[in-house]
Amino acid sequence: MSARLTGAAVKAHALALGFDMCGIAPAEPFAELSFLQEWLARGYAGNMSWMARSAARRADVRAVVPGARSVIVTGTLYNVDRPYSTEVTDPSTAVISRYAWGDDYHDVLSTRLQQLLAWMRAQAGDTFDARAYVDTGPVQERVYAQYAGLGWIGKNTCLINEQLGSWLFLSEVICTLALETDDPGFDRCGTCTLCIDACPTQAITEPYVLDATRCLSYLTIEHRGDMDPAFREAAEGRIYGCDVCQDVCPYNQMPVQSTAQAWQPRARLDQPTLVELWRTSDEELGHLTSGSAMTRARITGLRRNLAVAIGNSGDAEAVAALTGASADRPSAADPMVARHVEWARAKMVS
Repeated sequence: MSARLTGAAVKAHALALGFDMCGIAPAEPFAELSFLQEWLARGYAGNMSWMARSAARRADVRAVVPGARSVIVTGTLYNVDRPYSTEVTDPSTAVISRYAWGDDYHDVLSTRLQQLLAWMRAQAGDTFDARAYVDTGPVQERVYAQYAGLGWIGKNTCLINEQLGSWLFLSEVICTLALETDDPGFDRCGTCTLCIDACPTQAITEPYVLDATRCLSYLTIEHRGDMDPAFREAAEGRIYGCDVCQDVCPYNQMPVQSTAQAWQPRARLDQPTLVELWRTSDEELGHLTSGSAMTRARITGLRRNLAVAIGNSGDAEAVAALTGASADRPSAADPMVARHVEWARAKMVS
């Protein structure tokens, strides 16, 4: 391996490419990785069946890249100058998780990560095996981020950095290079339980453990069926994701903000009203969310979430706007969407 390709050089080039943090962890089977099997056994993954299918590979990155010796982990700040969801008091406002306001981080960071890997190959002199992932591979990236010194896994299960907080996208390069590793981060949550206490659905069942089936991020994004009626009122105006456990975190109270254009909210995703989005045609919703992380929920999922949020708004005019399918809004005819519309109407008269 070329003397130029040191851990320090890799980290410096990652920062030059636009990543806000970079650290290196050894490719070892850390004790924290084994909890995944217990978490799956508890049923906390819900219908995210791919997690069970890839559980064996997720237990050790050396199952992903045989002979792996290093995991290069990057962190990218996506917090921008907008109010936290807990500061939004107007019930007519559609609340969208802040990571989804701008461009799809998978696309933006994948390009950047491939540039880092290409530079590494050019510098190395010798060939090496590597895989790069942006929240898509069978990797428990938060564990490796902690061991790469980027922060610690908080009680809300998010990676927290003492200076930057937790508004971070993580990505990684797993490689067979023996690079100098960083000291791991250590837990700074102390006795704080604000995230646990604030969770709208008590999804954080104990410190560091999240039941995804109760989490509003799962329910509004990953879950494809009817939203459990027990959690609908707790969703309030949230139509995509939930940031409450990060909003209340003390390490996010003096937030560093990114000015990167990629993470700035698109005009029509910048605190839109619920009715405005409901009245938007399916085609327009597709255009609006194209190239953003919001495509994950699909149009019918967004319609379902909008119906629930409008029902929670207590606004009679908004509920009256929940008309059925039309030529430009066929998703409203979906039986699942229709059931949530009926729930919203019934809630208004109850």
